[in-house]
Amino acid sequence: MKNAKALTVTYLTPVSFASLNGSDKEADNISNIKKITRETDQFPYVSAQAIRRALRDQLAVMGKTLSEGVAATITKGAATTQQDPMQYIDDDLFGYMGTAEAKEGKKGSSTKRTSPVRVSPLVSLHKYEGDLDFATNFMGVAAGGDPNIFETEIHSGLYRGTILIELDRIGCGEGFENDSSNTEKAVRVKDFLTSFKNLWTSGRQTRFLADISPKFIAAAMLTVKNPIFLESIVVNNGSLNDNLLKETIDDFKEETKALVIGARKGLFLNLPAETVSVGDAFNTMTNWIDEYYK
Repeated sequence: MKNAKALTVTYLTPVSFASLNGSDKEADNISNIKKITRETDQFPYVSAQAIRRALRDQLAVMGKTLSEGVAATITKGAATTQQDPMQYIDDDLFGYMGTAEAKEGKKGSSTKRTSPVRVSPLVSLHKYEGDLDFATNFMGVAAGGDPNIFETEIHSGLYRGTILIELDRIGCGEGFENDSSNTEKAVRVKDFLTSFKNLWTSGRQTRFLADISPKFIAAAMLTVKNPIFLESIVVNNGSLNDNLLKETIDDFKEETKALVIGARKGLFLNLPAETVSVGDAFNTMTNWIDEYYK
């Protein structure tokens, strides 16, 4: 396990009724969701930025102190964080970029930490069917005005996403004068896994409460940095394409140090015989992290 470089996890989550990630409005009274187009069909997705925000927020819910945003020191510069990955878990895991203003004849400088946690968008495997939720805001009526009629794009389908953690970059490298202890590195990765297990985004949840936590996962500890399951987890009519999954596992057998498949019982068909529960799969990954940083 010591010569592993990355942990990759591809996950599936079914969503029965949701409007997960807002997009630019195409019309004043319609709230759109983000979509990509493939041939003539559109597929909803949750942006990687939204997933990263959700993971970060879940760490805060867990009681972790996050690096608060601070204003840029240069005109029109972007806000950043405290840029202290030794102290703040989110600066370590998610990285940052900041600039410092030129002073006393010295040139301005920039600092950055490339995120060791890589995140794909959460993309639906089912196309958008044009469904809309019709609603009316009656607050205007109470004030003597007309009701505000509006619509929101909604979707039902199975979503797929992937996360890759560069384990050899946690707690060290950019932004660190001295490496964190292996104990601290393990704690941070395990905290991240807990936030991932309980993934929930706060956007559009007031009227469209949705659970996007993983219900199926394929995870591997690898000696390379490659999200091997990203395009290899395919479900048709509720049935997992186990041949594609097995071929992927065989193709990367030499690079794989450990492997686990987890799924919520009853949600998917044609699962491998060695499939465990989602909870057991996360426990297995936690044990991998303890062994890796031992």
